[in-house]
Amino acid sequence: MKDFYKNPVFYYILVPALLAIWPLSIAFYYLPNTKKSYEEEKKLYEEEAEPLMFDILELDQDRKLDDAPKDTGREFDFATAFALITSSAGITVNNYTFNTRAPITKEGRKIQTATIEIQKIEIQIFAEFLDKMQKRWANLECESINLDKLKGPPNEWKATVRFKYYF
Repeated sequence: MKDFYKNPVFYYILVPALLAIWPLSIAFYYLPNTKKSYEEEKKLYEEEAEPLMFDILELDQDRKLDDAPKDTGREFDFATAFALITSSAGITVNNYTFNTRAPITKEGRKIQTATIEIQKIEIQIFAEFLDKMQKRWANLECESINLDKLKGPPNEWKATVRFKYYF
């Protein structure tokens, strides 16, 4: 058996034959299975996910993110935005404070800034809050985030976020 590895047949015929199995298995086994799996996922998406997304959009028209003004006749308001998103993220009213500055016009665009300070929050809830804020309003920009670790439980933070909204 020791002489088997010294035999040139092993290196010139057997090794290339074994290496040829890899591309053949890709071409004849894995690639067709990938196409079949893609078709199944596409069918599942069309049957289940797509109708659900349209139902969500029908129930909550504000989820449509576009730069055009909404037909509600209301301008963006930080107080309303914070109240809506904090309540959906589970942040209580007495757990945050915010201040806004009067809108200014800069380079032909109207800009308003606000700073929200959340006294006690977990990282996951903060990430959810920030994600919802930025997904909900296309013209809202997060200018800065400051997270300070609080003494006590391991996942309690004080968060200060500065937002800028372009009208």
